[in-house]
Amino acid sequence: MDKITKELLEQVADLHEIPAGAYNIRKDGELYGRNVSANIDIVTKTDKPGIDIIIKDNTQKESVHIPVIISQSGLKESVYNDFFVGENCDVTIIAGCGIHNGGKDASEHSGIHSFDVGKNSKVRYVEKHYGNGEGTGEKIMNPQTNILLREGAYMEMDTVQIEGIDSTKRETSAKLLADSTLIIKEKIMTHDKQTAETNFKVDLDGENSHTNVISRSVAKNDSIQVFRSEINGNNKCYGHSECDAIIMDNSSVRAIPEITANSVEASLIHEAAIGKIAGEQITKLMTLGLTEEEAEAEIVSGFLK
Repeated sequence: MDKITKELLEQVADLHEIPAGAYNIRKDGELYGRNVSANIDIVTKTDKPGIDIIIKDNTQKESVHIPVIISQSGLKESVYNDFFVGENCDVTIIAGCGIHNGGKDASEHSGIHSFDVGKNSKVRYVEKHYGNGEGTGEKIMNPQTNILLREGAYMEMDTVQIEGIDSTKRETSAKLLADSTLIIKEKIMTHDKQTAETNFKVDLDGENSHTNVISRSVAKNDSIQVFRSEINGNNKCYGHSECDAIIMDNSSVRAIPEITANSVEASLIHEAAIGKIAGEQITKLMTLGLTEEEAEAEIVSGFLK
């Protein structure tokens, strides 16, 4: 494993070596490595780039890694990954993409992920995006996530983008059936002239379905962020949307929460808070010996944890 590949895998998947268990590593548009387990199968699609990940009923305490690495300047790809999670499972799925661009041409990855989560199953889905490289070419990521949670299913989705991505547009849509729960936690940091746009749409169709969409972001320099969340309560359900953002320098953050109740038994809440770092916070940390820059960095790090 070369140095660039190793660094990117550490950043997006916390991998310091090839993992045990099921995994599929994609590098520069091709299969880099794969392993399956007794309960998790990975099959290459025949009609378009991507894979099917098939998890058997009753699979417990297993994980699958499916990171993507791009180290070729100018490479642009769209990859379609479909997850079929059986009933009564408890699994962790670690995805993510790292781009190293050492050239002048834009590199781009669009990951289109679809989840069909079976009855009473629990899924933790982790997706990290990271970019580096000394080149002038842009690093672009446009992920799409489509989710179906069947009766009693639970899914927690952690998405993180805190460094190096010049432009991103995230589209996430979800349909929840009875007694299912979707928790989304998004963390984003942009700087320079970077742009980030995220759009979440959750349809609470089933009785006693529940969602909580939480976004925390920091915008620096001249970067621009847009956050949209749409929650539709179509039954007896509970939905909550929250966007908290820190703006610095000449940055801009726009939060657009939308909630629609199509049932008298739908309970929906949205919140949004955008502001700068309070001066007293910086002053307090400076009394402990930190410089102003170190104090700002400490506050931002704590905010995004």
